[in-house]
Amino acid sequence: MKREFIEVSKDSGGVDFKKVKVVVITTVMLSFISYWRATAVVVADLGSSAFYALGIAEKAVGPSAPWFILFVMLFAYGIRAVYMESSSMFVRGGSYRVVRKTLGSGFAKVAVSALVFDYLLTAPISAVSAGQYFEGLLDSILHALGMNVQLPGNVIAVGAAVLIELYFWRNNIVGIEESSEKALRIFQVTLILATILFVWSIVSIIIKGSKLPPFTVELSPDALGWLKGVDWLKTIGFIGVIIGMGHSVLAVSGEETLAQVYREIESPKLNNLKKTAFIMFVFSLVFTGLNSLFAAMLIPQSELLGNYNDNALSGQAMNLVGPHVALLTLQAFVVIVGFLILAGAVNTSIIGANSVLNRVAEDGVLHEWFRKPHSRFGTSYRIINMLAIIQLLMIIGSRGNVFLLGEAYAFGVVWTFIMTSFSILVLRYKDKSLREWRVPPNIAIGKYDVPIGLVFVFLVLFALGFINLFTKPIATEGGVTFTIVLSLIFVFSERANRKRHEGQGMDLEKFNVFAQDSLTAEAIGCRHSKRKLVAVRAPNRLNHLQRCLEENDPDDVDIIVMTAKIIPGQSTIVRQTIDLPEEEVFSEVVKMAEKQGKKILPIVVPTNNPAYAIAHTTVQLGAEEIFLGSSERYPVEYQMQQFALYWGMAEAAENHHVAIRTIGPTGEMKLDI
Repeated sequence: MKREFIEVSKDSGGVDFKKVKVVVITTVMLSFISYWRATAVVVADLGSSAFYALGIAEKAVGPSAPWFILFVMLFAYGIRAVYMESSSMFVRGGSYRVVRKTLGSGFAKVAVSALVFDYLLTAPISAVSAGQYFEGLLDSILHALGMNVQLPGNVIAVGAAVLIELYFWRNNIVGIEESSEKALRIFQVTLILATILFVWSIVSIIIKGSKLPPFTVELSPDALGWLKGVDWLKTIGFIGVIIGMGHSVLAVSGEETLAQVYREIESPKLNNLKKTAFIMFVFSLVFTGLNSLFAAMLIPQSELLGNYNDNALSGQAMNLVGPHVALLTLQAFVVIVGFLILAGAVNTSIIGANSVLNRVAEDGVLHEWFRKPHSRFGTSYRIINMLAIIQLLMIIGSRGNVFLLGEAYAFGVVWTFIMTSFSILVLRYKDKSLREWRVPPNIAIGKYDVPIGLVFVFLVLFALGFINLFTKPIATEGGVTFTIVLSLIFVFSERANRKRHEGQGMDLEKFNVFAQDSLTAEAIGCRHSKRKLVAVRAPNRLNHLQRCLEENDPDDVDIIVMTAKIIPGQSTIVRQTIDLPEEEVFSEVVKMAEKQGKKILPIVVPTNNPAYAIAHTTVQLGAEEIFLGSSERYPVEYQMQQFALYWGMAEAAENHHVAIRTIGPTGEMKLDI
């Protein structure tokens, strides 16, 4: 007997409902980006430091500042390697997941609180610095025109920063695909600038005969912080080097963002992560490290500490060899690109902080209210709104002082690096499972595997973090206070969530759902003529989905993941929601898709006959292959016979042939109809 889907008219409250044939499930986390886009998102944060790191470090450690920045850029690959290992173990990785797995939820709350402090400061320092570059260009143009006008530099910088923050707030509300497209365009333009500056600077240094800056540590009183009265420290060279690196570590950011954006990287995930990491290394070494060295060689020391302290790359451009008009044009290009990439760092800070807080919310640590997806875009807009408001307050409160923001910055990022590297080190001995990738080098001594590279990275990071506690009082006071306050908020929020959800799992996705009255490829968002249907029913029986994801490329094939929602009777009301069983199964489906980095189309089909629903859905969507999980109750042969029976009832066209594949833990059976 032919089965039909349920028609709905009104509920008991008089609300009209359409005839529901399919419920489409959406979430922004089912969108994946290329490694170039992922690189652009992360480099916007990492590369932005090239525009302000030298000036801040020069104030602290003197003429040797570019050497410390260069050392930090080389060491950054070790930090990046730690995050590559953690990401290969945890797709929804980052500091929170890794620290929680190793040290427990208490330390994880502290780690993520420190990290959020870093993300919150990334936007203000980058946006205000962009404003300073813009004001510096205006000042150069006015002087070139013979106009002696004193511009309110800090006011202009704050105004520009506010506009940048508002622009990327809107982009992140729309979603990561939209914001990553902007980041990619910024990255492409920045590559052009990096190439021009690199080549032109080498030529200018050769013609001018510029000398390398001295490697002599000259720590200013501000660089010593609370240690400025301890004179004997200045006699220990190692301490001076660590202090110098500590004041240059703000040039390293984006590593945690790399872990957060890993969830969004398309297949093949780990290979694309390696490509992203290598591009980051080359770009940051040239653009931030070598350009800082070139700028220090070309700009007179008095000007570097004066007019060009907040916009060193502008000073580098204006001190190259060439006609004044050409140099002024290059400075304009530097400012335009600087404005773009610094603005892009604002985008990255919002993406990173939003991802981190979503990981926390998934575990029930952040109140569920924050996780509600945007009705149109599927983004966690409440978290994004909160981040934007706090960053706007920081921008306005800074009054355009980049050095103040720079001193407060890097507390969170350093201690996050420390806890992450220590956690990965502990996991090497607690979790002996095979890694897809490990931080090199590793030496086998008997039955023990000694992680030489991982230990080195951790020890250097710990030394930097410890010395920064005493030499950066603003960062220590602000960072510790913020970390304690946010950690307490997490504690109380987690307790409130536990009372509300006693007995329920917290680690479930939040979905937007849309009821459709037509079951067509267009209605569910198909983009390709080739379609595969995967029928799922239990979160712990997804072998067939794994096989489908491994075999198919979503760039060529639509992978439709369907579950049948059992509606007993003939006139039950179907609401535009999904229940806990559907949330559980599709939460696992999404995690599996993320692990592969492949896009899927999840749907729920209400029916009173699941087997017929699968056949009917296949016909309506024009799928050419069906993936079924093996049954615990019936043999595979019986499943195939039943499906063949319902296929005949589904009124498929004569030329519509379908391959049915039943896959379970023990094997696979295939039938062509």
